[in-house]
Amino acid sequence: MNSSYLRRRWFDFRLGHSVYLIFLMSFANFMLISHRLLIERIEWLDNLLGDLWFFTVLFLLAYIPVAILVGAWHRKNQIKIDMDLSILNNPLNAMLFRILLDMQSGKASPEEVERVRSMLKSIEAKRDS
Repeated sequence: MNSSYLRRRWFDFRLGHSVYLIFLMSFANFMLISHRLLIERIEWLDNLLGDLWFFTVLFLLAYIPVAILVGAWHRKNQIKIDMDLSILNNPLNAMLFRILLDMQSGKASPEEVERVRSMLKSIEAKRDS
């Protein structure tokens, strides 16, 4: 078992944990805490929304459209800034763009060109498999 395999599994673990499992757990936790500390402590809310299942369904009916609207706003307005910052802070992108510019101006060495070519081929091979 090599280091690359372990690093990939660690990445997979973190991705599955943070994007999916913790999201579901934190959402359930939020629902339970909200019901326990808000609904059950206020008598008229407890009479109206006392059943946890009813509260959950009602909450989801309101929460899902709001989350979709916020997500759509983010996609339309904010994601470009997020992507710009991500690209500007990526050293691999900087190297690739520098070598492309050097190639166009004749400053890139044949070794740099071959290094980028083989890197891009390996990335394409992973995509196709």
